[in-house]
Amino acid sequence: MNKSELIATMAAKAEMPKAKAQIALDAALEAILEAVKKGENVQLIGFGTFNVVEKPERKGMNPATKQAITIPARKVVRFKAGAKMAL
Repeated sequence: MNKSELIATMAAKAEMPKAKAQIALDAALEAILEAVKKGENVQLIGFGTFNVVEKPERKGMNPATKQAITIPARKVVRFKAGAKMAL
């Protein structure tokens, strides 16, 4: 399912126009993104949790040259699925 299919499904289930469903989806995604950028966890009970994890600096290898490189520390977003996501 892509974004436009998700919007169509949301519109049908909520009995609203697709334009309003798109606005709602965009607002929800923006709110999640803003919270994660601040380092906050976003927990949607039953669906899952978005959280920020700090990855430490580590050694790696350039696959083209086989030369050792240092991969810098960084922050990444992780998603842990909730109970309703179990298939």
